[in-house]
Amino acid sequence: MSAAPGTSPVPTRPTVTEREARQVAEAAREQDWRKPSFAKELFLGRFRLDLIHPHPLPADEAAQRGEEFLAKLRDFCETKIDGALIEREARIPDEVINGLKELGALGMKIDTKYGGLGLTQVYYNRALALVGSASPAIGALLSAHQSIGVPQPLKIFGTREQQEKFLPRCARTDISAFLLTEPDVGSDPARLATTAVPDGDHYVLDGVKLWTTNGVVADLLVVMARVPKSEGHRGGITAFVVEAGSEGITVENRNAFMGLRGLENGVTRFHRVRVPAAHRIGEEGQGLKIALTTLNTGRLSLPAMCVGAGKWCLKIAREWSAAREQWGKPVALHEAVGSKISFIAATTFALEAVLDLSSQMADEDRNDIRIEAALAKLYGSEMACLMADELVQIRGGRGFETADSLRARGERAVPAEQMLRDLRINRIFEGSTEIMHLLIAREAVDAHLSVAGDLIDPEKSLGDKARAGANAGVFYAKWLPRLVAGPGQLPGAYGDFKHGIDLSPHLRYVERTSRKLARSTFYAMSRWQGKMETKQGFLGRIVDIGAELFAMSAACVRAELLRARGEHGREAYQLADAFCRQSRIRVEELFGRLWTNTDDLDRKVVKGVLSGTYTWLEQGVVDPSGDGPWIADAAPGPSTKENVHRPIR
Repeated sequence: MSAAPGTSPVPTRPTVTEREARQVAEAAREQDWRKPSFAKELFLGRFRLDLIHPHPLPADEAAQRGEEFLAKLRDFCETKIDGALIEREARIPDEVINGLKELGALGMKIDTKYGGLGLTQVYYNRALALVGSASPAIGALLSAHQSIGVPQPLKIFGTREQQEKFLPRCARTDISAFLLTEPDVGSDPARLATTAVPDGDHYVLDGVKLWTTNGVVADLLVVMARVPKSEGHRGGITAFVVEAGSEGITVENRNAFMGLRGLENGVTRFHRVRVPAAHRIGEEGQGLKIALTTLNTGRLSLPAMCVGAGKWCLKIAREWSAAREQWGKPVALHEAVGSKISFIAATTFALEAVLDLSSQMADEDRNDIRIEAALAKLYGSEMACLMADELVQIRGGRGFETADSLRARGERAVPAEQMLRDLRINRIFEGSTEIMHLLIAREAVDAHLSVAGDLIDPEKSLGDKARAGANAGVFYAKWLPRLVAGPGQLPGAYGDFKHGIDLSPHLRYVERTSRKLARSTFYAMSRWQGKMETKQGFLGRIVDIGAELFAMSAACVRAELLRARGEHGREAYQLADAFCRQSRIRVEELFGRLWTNTDDLDRKVVKGVLSGTYTWLEQGVVDPSGDGPWIADAAPGPSTKENVHRPIR
């Protein structure tokens, strides 16, 4: 059944229960593990160092091609990009974007047969770190275009015809954007309201999309919309490639933010927009799976720019702390400041280790890196914010002062406060920290749920529970004994990581702690069973411990790689040692908070806050917020606003 030509039924926002929302998310996730995963094994108490050591490396030809492009990009960043101008005017100059197009930067990840540069994930990430250091807004533009925009989903799910039609455009001329979020839909896609109604050999799109990064200047869009189920149509959330200049598309607003002021992010309305069925990516109902699969590697772009931020923070901290003197010596030599510098240096080393390892594993395609990429995004975004905050503290009042103000009074224009503002969004972009905790936790306990899921499901029959209990008994009878002892208890284990500085104790710690982590998870499953998914505080700490263990492993493996290649090996070992010692302190604190915390009390306080019990505590202030609804009306229909879409030519 199709709608009458030129019309479409009025979309209604789906009303879904919590269980239905979880079912939608569960159906979208990749169910099978066809390849090994270092991080998944880590959460199960199995330290598979063989999966990451020796550290994988790019092929010589790929490295040469990548280095040649980085040299050109560095020259462009140094001579053509004025980050201060972008910050002041809140816009990337058109000539800069056109210059990036000519350089081939739009096609870094696109195959050479489509006119792209064909860079590996490793060198794509290094390019993002480089250009993001010149202007985080440009880094975000290039990342949104290639990591989650049209090129990546077409590379994985597109037909040959779609690839031949769109990828050459994306490689050289056309900017793309990814449109999933709506005014009332964030991390709960089951409530997606934008519709795509079949109409012959087209679909008719209606709806409103929010926070469309690149949407203001985009030429091509990846749009997620709900196809109604009907005769001949399975329906469900579906992905489409849409021409941004199509009739009925209006960019209604260019949004402004506390950071990334050059970001071309907007609100996009679709009113009876006709999209050829040939532009549908994959099958109907595959949209969320396409989005999640795209993000498996797409998420690596954010930690890439976090690594770049860490390197810059280290440079400024070093230069400033050596020049600034207080009480007769450089501030770096005061322990209170020195500890911050050590944290920035060690963490930057570890973040780069996590990023390069995850990226190289993505390039080799030997391992399933869905957890590794998610951990890199989670850990990178959190730690980069901490490093930037410490840099502001090291700089003192000058850290809080804007670069323009510093320049105006004759000092070096260091944009430390801008870095802090720009990095803050990474804890929200492409999955907030809270959502990343739940996503990673779901994958981390997948083995448990696959054998015990029916056992803890209240809606399953007694027969189903009995069968699940038998299966679980077999699994745990084999698994639990392996969590008792391992190489981490042998003094000589991992001895090939001892060269002057001894990193082997840290790897033994990771092995022991991974087993402790798995035991803790099993105990929680036994204790809470079906309520486990509501224990978000506990799950978040489990994930954070896993992230630290992954970072420690990556740091040690990278240090050994650099030593073996004769590239600052002694210094790398020192940084890895410092990071691991800092990380182990954080891990022990997290373990302590698994069982000693205020989670239950916090829930009681929250109920009191929501019920108005503590409104007396809010007295004595005025609210400077403006009037208006908490969430803007996103009812479908024609736009009443000026179209601010401005494609760059």
